[in-house]
Amino acid sequence: MAPTKTITLAFDAYGTLLSTESIAKKLASHYGADTAAAVAQTWRKYQLEYTWRANSMNTYTPFSTLTQRSLIHAIAEHALPPLPPASLADLMSAYDSLAPFPDVPPALDALATEPDLTAVVFSNGTYDMISRSINHSPGLSPHAAVFSQIVVVEEVRKFKPAPEVYAYLAEKVGKKAEKGEGGFGDVWLVSSNPFDVVGAKAVGMRACWVDRGGGGWVDRLVEGEGAGPDVVVKGLGEVVGAVRGFEG
Repeated sequence: MAPTKTITLAFDAYGTLLSTESIAKKLASHYGADTAAAVAQTWRKYQLEYTWRANSMNTYTPFSTLTQRSLIHAIAEHALPPLPPASLADLMSAYDSLAPFPDVPPALDALATEPDLTAVVFSNGTYDMISRSINHSPGLSPHAAVFSQIVVVEEVRKFKPAPEVYAYLAEKVGKKAEKGEGGFGDVWLVSSNPFDVVGAKAVGMRACWVDRGGGGWVDRLVEGEGAGPDVVVKGLGEVVGAVRGFEG
């Protein structure tokens, strides 16, 4: 009898498991609710932009440092008074306990009952950032045991969507860094970030896009057959069924 194929589901952290918008509650204590929501969105925008710029310049700075620098950038762009060092440190600490999206805990409960599916966290964040999030986030920490490991980009010194980080993911979960059955075909990226999905697809990895907003796939960086996600779900509770349906 042929051995049962084990599929690895690699869950993106920020924006997929954890809501970066929840940091606005902490920012509100400094700037008020409405302004804090706008700053949080700008913060996230520059946090990602900084990683892409670093990739383009072939430089690497830890994600924790880029996160703090992008916060300072966002505050300045909104013409707000700068925060003192203690308040910056407090906000960075809050980033370690972001709230998960509501669909995450029940989805992880269900995933724990699927022995042929292995779950990992795959993130731009540093190992310290992600491990603290998994263990300290009130909504996520009860489900920490679902994840067999944390895969981060520190060793590669590149950020998503650089091809090297997806090859590193495959290596860390014991798959060959090559396209096709037995290689990337057994590894699925699960992400709500289109740039992440496009990066995975570019190297031949399967991708499940989490479209919580229901707006449909509109990214046009890469066109043609196979350019978009292999499956689209509206929440994490649909991931297992969608992947199994695709795998047949």
